[in-house]
Amino acid sequence: MFSDSGQNWKQYRQEESIWAFSGNTNADSVVYYKLQHSIKARFLRFVPLDWNPNGRIGMRIEAYGCTYRSEVVGFDGKSCLIYTLNRKLINTVKDVISLKFKTMQSDGILLHREGQNGDHITMELTKGKLSLLINLGDTKTHPPNAQINITLGSLLDDQHWHSVLIEHFNNQVNFTVDKHTHHFHAKGEFSYLDLDYELSFGGIPVPGKSGTLSRRNFHGCFENIYYNGVNIIDLARRHKSQIYIGNMSFSCLEPKVVPVTFLSSSSFLALRGTSGQDEVFVSFQFRTWNKDGLLLSSKLHQSSGGFLLYLSDGRVKINLHKTGRVLSAGLNNGQWHSVSLSVKRNRISVRVDNDVTSSAHAFIPLQIYSDVFYFGGCPSSGNISECNTSFGGFQGCMRHISIGNKAVDMISIQQNGFGNFSDLQIDLCGITDRCLPNYCEHGGECSQSWNSFHCNCANTGYKGATCHYPIYEQSCEAYKHRGNTSGFYSIDSDGSGPLGPFLVYCNMTDTTWTIIQHNSTNLTRVKSANRENPHTVFFKYSASLDQLQATINLADHCEQELAYYCKKSRLLDKSDGMPLSWWIGRTNETHTYWGGSLPAVQKCACGLEGSCIDSQHYCNCDADRDEWTNDTGFLSYKDHLPVTEIVITDTDRPNSEAAYKLGPLLCRGDRTFWNSASFNTETSYLHFPTFHGEFSADVSFFFKTTASSGVFLENLGIQDFIRIELQSPYEVAFSFDVGNGPSEVIVQSRNSLNDNQWHYVKAERNVKEASLQIDQLPQRSHSAPPDGHIRLQLNSQLFVGGTASRQKRIFGIAKITPGVEPGCPGHCSSYGNLCHNGGKCREKYSGFSCDCTFSAYTGPFCKKEISAYFWTGTSVTYNFQEYYTLAKNSSSHASSFYADMTLAREAITFAFRTTRMPSLLLYVSSFYKEYLSVILTRNGSLQIRYKLDSHQDPDVFSISFKSMADGQPQHVKINREEETLFVEVIPLGVGEKVDYHKKVDKQNAETMKANSQGFVGCLSSVQFNHIAPLKAALHHSSSAPVIVKGRFTESSCGTLTGADSTSSETTHSFADHSGPIDEGKPLANAIRSDSAIIGGVIAVVIFILLCITAIAIRIYKKKGIYSKNEAKGSENEDSAESALKSELSMQNTANENQKEYFF
Repeated sequence: MFSDSGQNWKQYRQEESIWAFSGNTNADSVVYYKLQHSIKARFLRFVPLDWNPNGRIGMRIEAYGCTYRSEVVGFDGKSCLIYTLNRKLINTVKDVISLKFKTMQSDGILLHREGQNGDHITMELTKGKLSLLINLGDTKTHPPNAQINITLGSLLDDQHWHSVLIEHFNNQVNFTVDKHTHHFHAKGEFSYLDLDYELSFGGIPVPGKSGTLSRRNFHGCFENIYYNGVNIIDLARRHKSQIYIGNMSFSCLEPKVVPVTFLSSSSFLALRGTSGQDEVFVSFQFRTWNKDGLLLSSKLHQSSGGFLLYLSDGRVKINLHKTGRVLSAGLNNGQWHSVSLSVKRNRISVRVDNDVTSSAHAFIPLQIYSDVFYFGGCPSSGNISECNTSFGGFQGCMRHISIGNKAVDMISIQQNGFGNFSDLQIDLCGITDRCLPNYCEHGGECSQSWNSFHCNCANTGYKGATCHYPIYEQSCEAYKHRGNTSGFYSIDSDGSGPLGPFLVYCNMTDTTWTIIQHNSTNLTRVKSANRENPHTVFFKYSASLDQLQATINLADHCEQELAYYCKKSRLLDKSDGMPLSWWIGRTNETHTYWGGSLPAVQKCACGLEGSCIDSQHYCNCDADRDEWTNDTGFLSYKDHLPVTEIVITDTDRPNSEAAYKLGPLLCRGDRTFWNSASFNTETSYLHFPTFHGEFSADVSFFFKTTASSGVFLENLGIQDFIRIELQSPYEVAFSFDVGNGPSEVIVQSRNSLNDNQWHYVKAERNVKEASLQIDQLPQRSHSAPPDGHIRLQLNSQLFVGGTASRQKRIFGIAKITPGVEPGCPGHCSSYGNLCHNGGKCREKYSGFSCDCTFSAYTGPFCKKEISAYFWTGTSVTYNFQEYYTLAKNSSSHASSFYADMTLAREAITFAFRTTRMPSLLLYVSSFYKEYLSVILTRNGSLQIRYKLDSHQDPDVFSISFKSMADGQPQHVKINREEETLFVEVIPLGVGEKVDYHKKVDKQNAETMKANSQGFVGCLSSVQFNHIAPLKAALHHSSSAPVIVKGRFTESSCGTLTGADSTSSETTHSFADHSGPIDEGKPLANAIRSDSAIIGGVIAVVIFILLCITAIAIRIYKKKGIYSKNEAKGSENEDSAESALKSELSMQNTANENQKEYFF
């Protein structure tokens, strides 16, 4: 501890923590310590904390320092010192002001200087914090935004010296209070301060110039005031150019105030009262950060109860006979607050901060027993039962304790024992502001208690104890490989860096594109622009330039389309070589090359390709023709993107006009996401410059290995270190030392981590805690000690994949190691589950992709449905490849060859949406008249008909519940394995039933009846085994064996996706039974063995979707199957179909990704 006067001690702190050191262990050796930062004091005090190992205590001290010159001046709160400069008006581009001050008052003016044109500089103490108010400029109205207010420091009213330095050069200002510096750029039109010739210290001599400022003068002491190297106090002492106002002395008087620190919730101070007197008066001041704590308690006379005065949620409360009364609020703000208690003739009065409005009066039936008053708490053996309450003891400082209008001498109590106390520090206020400096990052709000601080990270985009780690991904590529689809996402391009997140659109195709919009994407026409009056347009993006730069640097490739349309409007004046139009990029440089060209060549795309309409020019527009042409292309040089400004100057001639259109910024790839390095030997490692993360740092990576242990990462210092390692196949450890001794956070996994699969590691260390997370396992953390070392100081290289301290390397692969041999194989083993609906994961040189060739879906993860709208008369016929090839050269030999082929199982999936019934949904037939058909019957039920033997009758299965022709999405899965049939319909209605029945149908009348009506509606995601006929018809119609008849339109079908809906599963058997079948219980009755195949002698299989043939229509028209009433029903159905198509059209229009039209 150190002090100027031998009292009011201050604890020496190092790295924002109380510093303790080990002394010598014998009488001969010397232990030498060098302070991290110097102190200026006349008295030193050493507090022994523990005995030496030999059980003795004793210490010799030798202090090394230097002389210190001090010039002081004291102010009484009514005075000020005015320094008169040599000239009446000083215009200077540089000012340096330095001083030190000490005070017990929380408010007051320290410095003020003002000019005639609104310039002023003021330094003011407000609530224990120092504010610098500065304004530059010649405005006469003093708008609020022209003034800068910077606040530094806290608890500066502690009667200790605090240093201040103001450095001003042009518009750049450095403001330093103690060790904390804030650099900022001052506002104003001039690069210098225009101020009067007077500089005032301690107050404002003529109030009114700055009426918004506090008028309270400074009460305390200044030391060593310098203005541009001039010692102001020395000039004042020698009666040079200065003016005195009020009472001022060249000395610093120390007030006789002895503060007391209550270190813990068990601390207390017991003082004797004034027994036998009718009146009791107690007063004191306190300061604390805690919301709750006992301030004062005493026993009631002739009663088992007690009187309590305590803090609850920052409010002072009185508890008398268990009845509470609230006084004031917000008293846990670290400021000094006064409390006075008066009891006289059964009447009690409490006042807070001498505020009449914050006072309470009450009548009590019993006199307070004033023998002993307990401050801050009470001993465990105390006789006040209410004293040990749930809100705990007081932690903070008290001073000016008075009982019975008599000040308590705390020094006497400490030396002579007139009273009782526990766990106190006398003549010292140990309160510290744990929110200064503010370790809450990214705008997190800091709040504190006596022992710790807390960061509120709400609405910051970050998480963790200090709001350090981002909650958003770094790129669209990262979102894609979490399985996300196209949409708007917030990205944080620099991760835990200073830049915040911003919104982009991620287009999740095979190549993931990040799309960043700006404020002017429309085609804009320009006339009447020349060099003297150019047309200039500025583009404002949805992100700042720093955020854009971070995104561009992270991407593999970026581009931006720039289209310039012209009619007698040139880009380059060939006569003098000067550009007539140009654009400006992110770096504020002018560029004269245009879309599709290269930097610094002053050409357009046609100039590089040699395809300009006039070979004498390098741009189409430079031909200067009286007709519209254009120079359009993509700008792709990343260092110049994005375009921030376009200037056009050649549209003022007759018939001269131009138009431009700038597209959004497009970026793809993530340079860090797929970077990887392999470590194959014990001596293999990577090393990088020293890792800098003094107060907060995070490390994240993927790894895969077969080794049982190894070091992932290590960086050493003289004493400090940081290390992440695989300690065993089931355990990863994050260890470090910041000066408090080695600490370790361990995460254990039930599954082995050396399984050659990718595993994710995220480690974070900040001043509050260290944490470690592996994959999706619960995060483990280790809290930092409240007053320990917090700075991580490293000086060696950062080793990745190995260690400098011991031979223990990691064998395997570390992912996200920038710049080292990208393209490690084996991604499908970890990411293959992202490929859905039968898509196959394919390894790529860098990453993976999903192959949707044999899936009815498309998209980057085979999740996008392929759907089509069918109109009356539309059909899609898919010929199996075997028959398609065979039909070209048919023979009896070929027929006998295919007759030996059998098909013992099918897997069929599709979705539909219709209001037409009956309808044929699917028809599969063989070369030998075996077939499978799926139809909607006249009542809307689903009917599946299997004929597996041309000589036998078909088996018919009906699934009956509410009509499936209700215009709602229906998903159907059919799986047959020999004699067992499994059917799943999503969604099913309430109270559904599944009927199985069989009947003779020699002419297949029901199928042909449904076929004759045709199908109108949407079909989606149709798949038969590995065949996807809709996909073939829509995307590969030229190469696939598919025939399309009628109007056939690709459609989203009003979003048919419903795989997550509640489903009902039914398993059937080809048994000779009828009636309901229990769900989930397959019947294993044997079917005729010759019916267990589709066409046991299959030679040709034809997959027909909604096959509507002219022959079938003629047959059923001749037979007159449908009555007139049924015809009327059909008309009603047609109107329902129209409503459905209208609904689908509206839904598709609302979908921003759809570009399709319904006719």
